[in-house]
Amino acid sequence: MRHELILQRLRGGERVAVGALAELVGASEMTVRRDLDVLERDGLLRRVRGAAVSMLTGEETPYAARSRQRLEAKRRIGEAVADLLDDGETVVLDGGSTTLEVARRLTDRRLTVLPLSLHAADALRGAESVRMVLPGGDIRPGELAFVGPLTEYAFKVMRFDTMVLSSCGLSARDGVSAHDLAEGAVKKAAVDASARIVAAVDSSKFGRTAFGRVCAADEIDVLVTDRDAPSDEVERLREAGVEVRLV
Repeated sequence: MRHELILQRLRGGERVAVGALAELVGASEMTVRRDLDVLERDGLLRRVRGAAVSMLTGEETPYAARSRQRLEAKRRIGEAVADLLDDGETVVLDGGSTTLEVARRLTDRRLTVLPLSLHAADALRGAESVRMVLPGGDIRPGELAFVGPLTEYAFKVMRFDTMVLSSCGLSARDGVSAHDLAEGAVKKAAVDASARIVAAVDSSKFGRTAFGRVCAADEIDVLVTDRDAPSDEVERLREAGVEVRLV
């Protein structure tokens, strides 16, 4: 939580003193300096004398930052999505910090899972009852997501019961979108190869539209999100035929 608060405070791009950050998070300056060391190693900020400056841009938030944001909401979403999967299903598990929480709840399930990131693959690698199939392809730095023609080819030769889909942006008008075009192409191929689409999206993605379009809102069968999702967007999604579950 301290890391998330620090990163939010630095989003404006200005230099923020260690003392101000300590007051914000309710911790000692020594504790905040240790936090800043960790965040700097992850490439999320730059230390300057007695202060810090964000390294984040207005575009895609790095995975290392997203993995620290809205953790409780993502854990609730992960648990709810896992409950929607039946033993014996074949499942595509999208990349992203929210779908990682889904992966962590599948380790004792009897499923065939194709993870679209090494983060999810690592979470499942010791699961004895999970048959894990890797798609091949290039690995996107930071995200550790599978991308490229080899990854897309997997969905020409395989079919799945469910895809658990993540999103950089979600709106009733523009549907699901992604910042990276190569990753978006893989998501679209997986959507086309799956009988059911379960979107696992926290409320911070609502109303956003990223560069690459993945699918229309009405292609989503079930959306699992947190209770902070804007009610007007939720209603529009329901009108489009999406089953929305708030957790």
